[in-house]
Amino acid sequence: MNAPALEVHLDADDLARTLRADVIAGLTADRKWLPPKWFYDARGSELFEKITELREYYPTRAERQILADHAPEIARRTRARALLELGAGYSTKTRLLLDALTGQGTLEKFVPMDVSPTALEAAAVRIAADYPGLRIHNIVGDMTRHLKHLPDGGDRLVAFLGGTIGNLIPAERAEFLADIRSVLEPGEHLLLGTDLVKSPRVVVPAYDDEDGVTAEFNRNVLRVLNSSLGADFDLDGFAHVALWDADQEWIEMRLRARWPMRVSIPGVGLTVDFAAGEEVRTEVSAKFRRDGVERELAEAGFALDHWWTDRDGLFAVSLARAV
Repeated sequence: MNAPALEVHLDADDLARTLRADVIAGLTADRKWLPPKWFYDARGSELFEKITELREYYPTRAERQILADHAPEIARRTRARALLELGAGYSTKTRLLLDALTGQGTLEKFVPMDVSPTALEAAAVRIAADYPGLRIHNIVGDMTRHLKHLPDGGDRLVAFLGGTIGNLIPAERAEFLADIRSVLEPGEHLLLGTDLVKSPRVVVPAYDDEDGVTAEFNRNVLRVLNSSLGADFDLDGFAHVALWDADQEWIEMRLRARWPMRVSIPGVGLTVDFAAGEEVRTEVSAKFRRDGVERELAEAGFALDHWWTDRDGLFAVSLARAV
């Protein structure tokens, strides 16, 4: 069994600098915001795993169904020798692709990229044990900054699953997809998971479950600021809000101040005032239509070859080819 390799482009100091910069920019803006990546300390990752198991949260189940149904076809069409997964986390659903690609006999290397070395290393131990002939090359990095460090080689398949592309606004998506295209050779592939536009009656509960798990996950960003920057956010002072924006066709998660507050953040030398009812946007989660996905892929230099949905038409996985 090959020992997993580890390549680090994002260390604790870099993460701390990025957090400080994001907090200063977001909490001094006229309309306050924080990036969703700061949900994910150990507690946030645990909460998100709980979210994926909730009755209301359909995306994980729907995407897993698509991969279970079509992974063998994806393997046949790509004949990938290397699977590169962005935002890999614990690579849970990815095993369906690994099974299909190793079963076909083409896959030689698995390259997961994530900001969390803990998640990568934990997943790599299990994957190395279950796929003993597979070379595993972990990359600790930010997928919006470090794609240039993905290994070269022909017949690569980049997987970006979970609908995470929806956390980027349109200009960010365009830049990100172009960056992926820049590291691929013509004929190599991108496998992209996208949540689809549907009734708000289905979408909103997925981000506002009745058990309050998503609310705790949302407030976890404040817990991260308290622990990392010495802030004194009162978590009970912020209500979880999930709103459907019909014009943008996305969900916004926000934290709404229940009463006026003054919060000290010593780690960045800030004191931030919140009026009662003032909101901090913590996540955008865009939903997609096929024509929009095809257009955005084409603008980035990809041709959409195949489009699969789950049986209820809630979620899509597309296979695109670099042209």
